[in-house]
Amino acid sequence: MAGLVLPELAASSGKMMKWMCLNLLLVLVLSGAAMSQNITTTLPGYPGTLPFSLETGYVGVGDLDELQFFYYFIESQRNPVRDPLLLWLTGGPGCSGFSGLVYEIGPLTFDYVAFNGSFPTFVDNPFSWTQIASIIFLDAPVGTGFSYSTTQEGYNSSDTESAEAVYQFLRKWLIKHPKFRYNPLYIAGDSYSGIIVPQVTLKVSDGNRNGIRPSMKLQGYLLGNPVTELHSDENSRIEFYHRVTLISSELYASIRESCQGEYVNPNVSSSDCMDDIGLVAECTIPVDDANILQPKCSWASPKLADGSIKRGLKFFDDIPDEIIRSPTKRQEHWCRNDNYVLSYIWANDATVQAALSIRNGTITDWKRCNKSLAYDSNLLSVVEYHRELIGRGYRSLIYSGDHDGLIPYIGTLTWIRFLNLSTADGWRPWYVNGNVAGFTEKYTNDVSDGLTFATLKGAGHTAPEYMPEQALDMMDRWLAHYPL
Repeated sequence: MAGLVLPELAASSGKMMKWMCLNLLLVLVLSGAAMSQNITTTLPGYPGTLPFSLETGYVGVGDLDELQFFYYFIESQRNPVRDPLLLWLTGGPGCSGFSGLVYEIGPLTFDYVAFNGSFPTFVDNPFSWTQIASIIFLDAPVGTGFSYSTTQEGYNSSDTESAEAVYQFLRKWLIKHPKFRYNPLYIAGDSYSGIIVPQVTLKVSDGNRNGIRPSMKLQGYLLGNPVTELHSDENSRIEFYHRVTLISSELYASIRESCQGEYVNPNVSSSDCMDDIGLVAECTIPVDDANILQPKCSWASPKLADGSIKRGLKFFDDIPDEIIRSPTKRQEHWCRNDNYVLSYIWANDATVQAALSIRNGTITDWKRCNKSLAYDSNLLSVVEYHRELIGRGYRSLIYSGDHDGLIPYIGTLTWIRFLNLSTADGWRPWYVNGNVAGFTEKYTNDVSDGLTFATLKGAGHTAPEYMPEQALDMMDRWLAHYPL
């Protein structure tokens, strides 16, 4: 009986075999789509061979790997075997890792002097953090940069969902790159990623505690100009405006009394409060929020029509489509957002996408910052994440550009001091090349090297973009456990 084949099964055996083969092929295709790597030695716009190791690729996350995260990985140019590994998350939410790479801490930057509206070219960045660390620049959440979803539902994300997806990405990336499992690991980012980085760091810590493989050599985390508790971050703008003399002492005293310290959601029934907020708006609307020392773009959106100080949950300026389509039609006077136009031209070029091994048809219109994400900002504060992580003994570096009007350093210091840590090194200047680079303070507890806070003098949102030499020096010292 064991060797007997029923007639109906024999008739369908050929179809069954074909079905099994097709499913095997589908599994193989999905496995290939789940993770891919490409070593790039040249890039359009850069003359000659790249002087660093660049890998680009995708890592699939989700039950069916429906979330396809794109990354740029640059090995440390000093000692990739021993130097730290950083996972870098740019803010937004929705700003590409490429923005952090080319405008902040990566080894290349655009040649703005040579740009005449044609294809952008690169020059070396002498202050790249890849001189001291290996860095993964991630496009997250899905819908950011070149990251995409194979399902429509996958484009819906939130603070908590994004953090979980990033954690799963990191686990899979390290499985594929086992030689970096033993490098000191730091989770890093700036701006809105201040909400995501502490969550991811805690997930890595929990995973290590629960024996989830691979174990990661987590040392701590670092954040620049971070969103932490959105309400208090925004509310601190009034005090910041006063400190930097954008509003008078008389107006500051008046608004503190009339609004009772609440400027984000003021009591609209108080006419005095609303009048004062209107006066503040008149003084600050002409000023660039990202750096109060620099010119504001002529086309930049003003603050809300009601005159409030709220900006919403996207911490970047939109660039009009007509400027992106025709970069020669720039405003008469330079503003920093003019620099961002070059990334749109470069990343949307077919030869660039081929060099990066971008999957055909997945992204039709690359944006430096995607302003149309289906994103739920469902975590209003991550202060307690900081408390837990420091209590577990992890190191942290929090730094701010002291001329950032979006997330003022005042609000950041407020939540740091709310943690009630001991002051190990009081407020003092720190120096680069004999000049004051900013001010710093160090906090500690019984189980941790603690939290280091630093300002970068004259920098805005975000700090390395404005003060790259000082930012690199700060990072080099901190990663080496050397005082600022």
